[in-house]
Amino acid sequence: MSKWDMSLRVVEALEHDDVYPGLHEVTPNIPVARAVAELSPYEAVSSQRAIEALGGTSPIFKLDWNESTIPPSPAVQRVLSNFIAQGANLNWYPELGSRSLLLGLSDYTGVRPESIMVTNGSDDALHLICSTFLDSGDEVVVPVPTYNHFVVFAHAKGAKIRQVIGDSPFSSNIAGIRAALSQRTRMLYLVSPNNPTGVLTYPEEIAAICRDYPNLLVLLDEAYFEFAQVSAISLVEQFPNLIVTRTFSKAFGLAGLRVGYLAAHPTVVEGLSRLYNPKSVNTMAQLGAHAALADRDYLNTYLDEVTASKELLRQFFATRRHVEAWITPANFVVVRTGNIDQTLRRLENLGVYVRDRSTYPGLEGCLRMTVGTTDQTQRLFERLSKVF
Repeated sequence: MSKWDMSLRVVEALEHDDVYPGLHEVTPNIPVARAVAELSPYEAVSSQRAIEALGGTSPIFKLDWNESTIPPSPAVQRVLSNFIAQGANLNWYPELGSRSLLLGLSDYTGVRPESIMVTNGSDDALHLICSTFLDSGDEVVVPVPTYNHFVVFAHAKGAKIRQVIGDSPFSSNIAGIRAALSQRTRMLYLVSPNNPTGVLTYPEEIAAICRDYPNLLVLLDEAYFEFAQVSAISLVEQFPNLIVTRTFSKAFGLAGLRVGYLAAHPTVVEGLSRLYNPKSVNTMAQLGAHAALADRDYLNTYLDEVTASKELLRQFFATRRHVEAWITPANFVVVRTGNIDQTLRRLENLGVYVRDRSTYPGLEGCLRMTVGTTDQTQRLFERLSKVF
């Protein structure tokens, strides 16, 4: 009998109570780490299952996760198809450190290769940064509302989160953020444009904070940079206390491949390399991201479409009474309604899936909606007109 056959016999035996009586009655007592037990999981609420249950029977608008509303560049599809057709060495590990993609990113960002690290989505970068630089009890300042997955990563390291809430979630609160900082603060987390409010933090503001608090690690999440075209990434080699993270999941349309990256001073990258897994970005993700990065015309055309769509949405909501709308620099808008639950139900009944953000500080009654192409937006208006 081969080892494989013996393994199958063991599995089959474990599935039968007559061989191992009481097996399924055992209650495990393997507690998670204390810091993890106290966490509130990131709320990953997606419309994907509901949409898949429809079986493609009716057109839908998936506008809840700020993904690209169109497929990635045809160049991505070609390079992945060719890779599979040519035998795909998937039995080999991917290129370590995503070196080829890293060089492409250096050209794209203007940052030296030794100041860039490619990660398995920007979430992986955020997790790596928290794991590398936070100790239990460290203070982390976080303006809210914000992207909450980072907060989970920081809490998991036992960090103390100090939230900063301004007068309005749709206005910059640099003064309030600076007032919350002290020489004891270990890290400041900023998202620009902010998710879910779209507030921008400008490079000169980032530079001033880095300069005034040299022992503070400033973590700037630029997931939506391509839409806003405002970035502090050129500052990373000037300030060794700045890290910028970005993603291919939004403007490049590669959310399903999971590719992101961070930019920082080489000394910071060296520190991150102590925990970094150089084979964490799979081969197809690397190839797809490199192809998407090379097709700037496709990217820029999509960005222009989103910009034009936001103007159409601005005009649409300007004519609606009892509705407030914020057209952000990112690829989403925020809408406040009088009855959020009813609005969400009516939209879903019409095949329009958006994100409920009404539980966030200052966003009572608000939903967030991804912006697509002008053609998609014109077709969307027919459904929105029945709700707003």
